[in-house]
Formats: sequence, structure tokens, C-alpha cells
Amino acid sequence: YYDVLQNGSRVKIGIGDVTGHGLESGVLMLMVQSVARALQESDEANPHQFLDRLNRAIYKNIERTNTDKHLSLAFLDFEDERVTLSGQHEDVLVVRADGEVERIDTIDLGLPVGLENDISKFIATRDILFESGDVIVLHTDGVTEAENHERKLFGFERLSQSVQRRHGSSAEDIKTGIIDDLMAHIGIQKIHDDITLVIIRHT
Repeated sequence: YYDVLQNGSRVKIGIGDVTGHGLESGVLMLMVQSVARALQESDEANPHQFLDRLNRAIYKNIERTNTDKHLSLAFLDFEDERVTLSGQHEDVLVVRADGEVERIDTIDLGLPVGLENDISKFIATRDILFESGDVIVLHTDGVTEAENHERKLFGFERLSQSVQRRHGSSAEDIKTGIIDDLMAHIGIQKIHDDITLVIIRHT
């Protein structure tokens, strides 16, 4: 799951990964998308409250449909030269305009959505400086856990290097370059998981 939510000048980008595959996982993803869009339209600007309300709605739906699915989910709220990160998902990659790499762990910013009714005490936020020339990369584990014929993972280090080599390029070119590197790593191996990449570049 990923989405770009905009309401006036407020922009929120979400990325998540539902456990398992199949119809139930797809339905849960659509639920998350619908609830997130409704909350954005309702002018819920507080990242903590946004994620808490979304989780409560999703948890009720999971209980009602008697499924055992849940998902990792993180949001980025953009405002001027600052980004507020909330929720637990894969590590966020930031490559600065000078090529410096930052790896931001989200483990302490939330819990998987839909696992418990009340996750409010686990939700936290982190502010990230986001200036001209900086690049933020969001991804699902299908990227870093992609294996080659020797069962070696693509990994976060290769992802970082791929972005670092192209950090002065456009977001589209960075995305294309990462996918090229990823496919070269995988080779003839079968892809077992979905691959989602979101590239945000500050102009």
C-alpha cells in the first residue's frame, strides 16, 4: 500500500505492507486507503491522532470480518522544510544533497496497524529536516529482501548505494536506477514479494 494524500496545502504520504497475500490482504489495503483518505478530508492534521483513529477503525473492521491480517504502516507529513514521520514500517532512507546517507529506524514510532484496538501509547513522531536536493526513499521489504541466485539479499546497503550514486538526478531517474539495480541483482530468480518504492526529492 502507498498513497499520496493532499488536502489544501497539507500533504501526507503513506506506505504500508499487509501480512500475507491474496484477497483478504487486498481488502485490508483498500480499507486502509479509504479510512486514510476520509481522515485527511476531515482535516485531521495531528499525525498521532491520525494514526490512532485509523488503527481503531481498521481494528474494528478486522474483528468484524474475522481475519487475522494486519499491516506495518508509516506516514510522512510534509510542511515547508520539515517532514514528520509516524508509524512502524521499514527503515526510511534519507540521502542529503551532499550525498550523506541517513537511515531512520521506525520501530519505536508505532505498532502494526490492526493488531490491537488501542496503540496510542506506542505511537510517536520524528521530525526530519528536508531541504533542497535531499531525497527520501520509502520502500516495502520486497525491495531489501529480494534474493539473487546465491540467496543473498539486495539489502539496505545496496539500496543506499543505488540512491547515493544518483542523488542529484530526478525522482523518476532515481526510481528507474534502483529498479535496474534490483533486477540486475535478482537475475533469473523468481520475485516472491511485491516491490513498492516511493521516491521524494526536494527541488
